[in-house]
Amino acid sequence: MTRKEKAAFVMEKLEELYPTTPIPLDHTDPYTLLIAVLLSAQSTDKKVNQITPILFRRALTPYEMVKLSVEEIREIIKPCGLSPAKSKAIRRLSEILIDKYNGKVPESFESLEELPGVGHKTASVVMSQAFGVPAFPVDTHIHRLMHRWGLSNGKSVEQTERDAKKLFPEEKWNKLHLQIIFYGREYSPARAFKLEKSPIDQVVAVKKRLPKGSY
Repeated sequence: MTRKEKAAFVMEKLEELYPTTPIPLDHTDPYTLLIAVLLSAQSTDKKVNQITPILFRRALTPYEMVKLSVEEIREIIKPCGLSPAKSKAIRRLSEILIDKYNGKVPESFESLEELPGVGHKTASVVMSQAFGVPAFPVDTHIHRLMHRWGLSNGKSVEQTERDAKKLFPEEKWNKLHLQIIFYGREYSPARAFKLEKSPIDQVVAVKKRLPKGSY
């Protein structure tokens, strides 16, 4: 199969498996989504969804968040990991949103990526899921599967994102990246992977090892 044929098969199968794609991180607006995505770095959605209700009971807006000290924020988010850096970023970006954007989350990649603790992937998630702007955030599942399926060389998440955007129609990106994540978790994990139980991998997977550190 060519890459385009594989991509078409992947889209068709994922649509069968995951016709609806609920956003994994609980949130109520762009700000709470931004905070949840920031917290998800090197953590799990499940853990973040346990912590954010506690945090958002104290501070649901940037104006409320800046009333908390970095230490108070850190104590709440500690189970998510990387709490020293994340707590500083959350408080500082909340200050910037107030000072520069009237307390609103900006609707551009460039403005989002200028915020503390917000990289390209986080900005892409917020743009796609909060504002409906086409984006293709690449997490470890997508990076792994794009390589496993022979759709990207797996050398960097940046290259994987470029390859995905070339192969898949732009109007599919926002839903498709979630579908791939769901599939990776359910059928095609990094470890304990069983080809016979993975309907897409049976057809398109290539027999290659991922570069060291890609999992």
